[in-house]
Amino acid sequence: MRARKRFGQHFLSDDGVLDRIVRSVRPQPADLLLEIGPGQGALTAWLARELRDAAPSGRYVAVEIDRDLVPFLRARFPGVEFVNADILRVDLDALFGEGRWRVVGNLPYNISTPLLVLLLGHLARIRDMHFMLQREVAERLAASPGSKAWGRITVLMQYHCVVEHLFDVAPESFTPPPRVWSAVVRITPRAEKPLVDMVAFDAVLRHAFAQRRKRLANALQSIGVDWAAAGVDPGKRADAVTGAEYVALARTLAPVDRHDPLATEPPGE
Repeated sequence: MRARKRFGQHFLSDDGVLDRIVRSVRPQPADLLLEIGPGQGALTAWLARELRDAAPSGRYVAVEIDRDLVPFLRARFPGVEFVNADILRVDLDALFGEGRWRVVGNLPYNISTPLLVLLLGHLARIRDMHFMLQREVAERLAASPGSKAWGRITVLMQYHCVVEHLFDVAPESFTPPPRVWSAVVRITPRAEKPLVDMVAFDAVLRHAFAQRRKRLANALQSIGVDWAAAGVDPGKRADAVTGAEYVALARTLAPVDRHDPLATEPPGE
């Protein structure tokens, strides 16, 4: 079956890479597993083999947008539930139910960022995520303050989760080969995180990174943060400000309803 350009398909075909992904995920028989974009089933085969003797409480669901691939996948993997749909349009609340899921996938480059943002809204039902992404995206997610890769999606993702850049994958590991390198990341929701008003937090991040070359004082001038209360140097540029400092800036716009300035909230709330 040929890869379809409109779906951004590049089928993973390197057994060494597949083995490393499965060893990184370490699936267990009782896992609730969601695979996004199984394609021709290369990763599915490795994961299904690990879950062959799955516990009654386990479940393996795979969402595939290409309707021509689904009958083939269903015939090859009768123990996997295949959903023919666009993952960005799936009712994740209904799919996840009350369990905590492990999410894996070789994500098409064109949906990776919107999908990651979508999944942030469902972290209460996610145990961890392992994704193949464009290496540039992986580097951005795992970046540190002061680097060119540090950006709005970095701060947002690292506020909610711990991001680990596990290993890189060469273009020749795919059929057809993409024009760029890929990377595998592990994303784990944080058990605790600083309490912050998300509307204020998003406003600070949007304004800061919309003018990332300007001093923060200029970039945030229109929203009126309190620099003294935040304890942040207004002379910094956006890519030099830490996640904790962005939280402090957002709290000056919408103070949290707690006496403890380090009050935390559980993931997903």
